[in-house]
Amino acid sequence: MRSASLFLGEFLRRPAEVASMVPSSPWLKRRIVAAASLADAHVVIELGPGTGGTTRALLSAMPEASQLLSLELNERFVESLRGIEDERLIPCCASATELETQLVEHGLVAADVILSGIPFSRIDQRQGAAIVDTVNRCLAPGGVFVAYQLSRRVKRFSEPVFGPAEVAMEWRSLPPIRVFRWQKPSV
Repeated sequence: MRSASLFLGEFLRRPAEVASMVPSSPWLKRRIVAAASLADAHVVIELGPGTGGTTRALLSAMPEASQLLSLELNERFVESLRGIEDERLIPCCASATELETQLVEHGLVAADVILSGIPFSRIDQRQGAAIVDTVNRCLAPGGVFVAYQLSRRVKRFSEPVFGPAEVAMEWRSLPPIRVFRWQKPSV
């Protein structure tokens, strides 16, 4: 309950940064985890994890020897993430465009999976393109990029880089959310 009230409060304070009024539903979390294909992932990156509901679901599905780097702009959300007791989680108060720096700082290699809850519908063209460019540089060949979004706008930034997306709709979420999945070509 504390997580939901924190989420709503931060949405009301910073609607351009917080994607939704409520955290992800259990059904949406399951759909995101399935799209991410985490079984063999060593390095997983989460952009815009919010209060950590999806973070917990990812950690439950990830191998024991993997790492989850979570980048969040909202300091109150980062505090919430730091309350998750799992050695594999590295919560950072940083922008998605700082991802390369964060990978180096934490001694991590290219990601097998990058997930994004960042509200692409509320960011400008330059920033959206910069985020997707950073995702592309930080994603290993054959890696997966998953974005869960209210709008289709993320396609505008991602399809020129990754090609057409696989898209699934999760209707049991408030509001209903699209889950986009791209796989970076293997070299």
